[in-house]
Amino acid sequence: MPLNPRIETWAGRTVWLVGASTGIGRATASRLHGLGARVIVSARNRDALDAFVTAHPRSDAIALDATDREAMHDAATRIVAVNGRIDLAMYCAGTYAAMRATAFDLDVALRHMRVNYDGALVMLDAVLPHVLKQAAAGAADSRFGAGHVSLVSSVAGFRGLPNSLAYGPTKAALINLAETLYLDLQPKGIGVSLINPGFVETPLTAQNHFKMPALLTPDEAAREILRGWKRGEFEIHFPKRFTLWLKAMRHLAYGPYFGAVRRSTGL
Repeated sequence: MPLNPRIETWAGRTVWLVGASTGIGRATASRLHGLGARVIVSARNRDALDAFVTAHPRSDAIALDATDREAMHDAATRIVAVNGRIDLAMYCAGTYAAMRATAFDLDVALRHMRVNYDGALVMLDAVLPHVLKQAAAGAADSRFGAGHVSLVSSVAGFRGLPNSLAYGPTKAALINLAETLYLDLQPKGIGVSLINPGFVETPLTAQNHFKMPALLTPDEAAREILRGWKRGEFEIHFPKRFTLWLKAMRHLAYGPYFGAVRRSTGL
C-alpha cells in the first residue's frame, strides 16, 4: 500500500526545486519539465539557472541562497502568486567535503549544517503555510490534492561512516525530519517523501578519490525519484543493489558494524 498519494501525471503541476543548478536537482527538474510540469528552479548560481531556462522553455528560475529566509519566503510567495499553488517542493541543495576527526574543521562542519539541514528548514518555513492552506481548502478544489514536500538526504545518513563527519550527521537529521513531517502532514493529505541516493555522479562526489560502488548518473537518479513518486513511496532509495546492503547493516550491533565498515573501507 502506498504511503503517499501516487503522482502519475505531471502536466499542469507547479513544482519548485531548491538546489537545482546541477546534479540530481537539475536532472529531476529537466525530467519534470519534459512531463509537462511548470518547473521553477532555484540555486545561487544564476548563470546555471539561466542556462536551464533557456534549454527548458516556459520554466522559471529564482536565484537565491537556500539559507536566506527572506529570499525563500519571497520566492514561495511569488510562485503562488503566478501559479496559484505549489504542488511539489523539493529540497536538493547540499554541500559535501570529506572530513575525519583527525582533521576536524568547525567552519566546514557548520557550513554543512547550514546548507544541508538549515536550508531545508527554511524551505519548509516558506512552503508549509501554502500547502497547509491548500490542504485546508480541500482536495476537491484541485485535481492535484494538497501538495507534496520532498527532501533529498543520503544513505550516508543511515549510520556513521568514515570521511563523513561533517556530511553524514546532516543527512541523518534530514531522515528524522522527513519521518516526523510525514506523521504530521500525511493525515492532512500532504505527501512527504525522503530521497536517499547512493553514489551519484555530481560535482560533489567528483571530490572522492575512491571507487564509488554502483555509481549512477544524475539522469538515472532522476528516473528513480520519479518512479518513487509515481508509486507513492515515502522513502525513495537507490540503487537497490547498494542501498539494501546498507540498510541491512543498520541492524548490526555496534561491534560487528564497526568491524564491517573498517574491513570494507580500509579506514
